[in-house]
Amino acid sequence: MTIEIPDDLAHDLEGVAATQNKSVEQVAVERLRSLVAKPTAPQALLRALQTLPHPTAAAVDEFEAAIAASRLPVVNNGVFDR
Repeated sequence: MTIEIPDDLAHDLEGVAATQNKSVEQVAVERLRSLVAKPTAPQALLRALQTLPHPTAAAVDEFEAAIAASRLPVVNNGVFDR
């Protein structure tokens, strides 16, 4: 099979291939495979996390306040110090 691609894309692929010490064909096949391959669990998790909206500053402040409110005091007495 032969796929014709625009010259600017071919030039970009040449640059990527040169930095990775691979042929243009190797880079193109790897990228195409990554588009159609089933993602592994870490890849699926990363994609899911990347689709989440970024929290607002107010949400972060509220989260940090909830963490601070739930902290327990530190007790230096051990079990055998009683």
